[in-house]
Amino acid sequence: MKRFLLVLLVLVAGVVGLGYYLGWFQFATEHTDQKSRITITIDEDKVRKDSEKAKEKVQEAGQKVKEQFESKK
Repeated sequence: MKRFLLVLLVLVAGVVGLGYYLGWFQFATEHTDQKSRITITIDEDKVRKDSEKAKEKVQEAGQKVKEQFESKK
C-alpha cells in the first residue's frame, strides 16, 4: 500500500511539474493586511492543444515502427 501511495504521489508531482513547465498552470499570490490569497490558473486550451500534439506524435511514431517492421518481413 505504501508503494502505491508513493507511486501516486510521484505521478501527481510529475504532472504538476510538467504542467507548470509547459505553462498549463500558473500560480499567483496576493497579500493584504492579515490575509494571503493563492490563485491557481489552469490554461485548458493549452492543455488540449499539447495533448493533441502528443497524440499525433505518438501515432506518427507508431506508424514509423509499423512501417519498419513491415519492411523487414
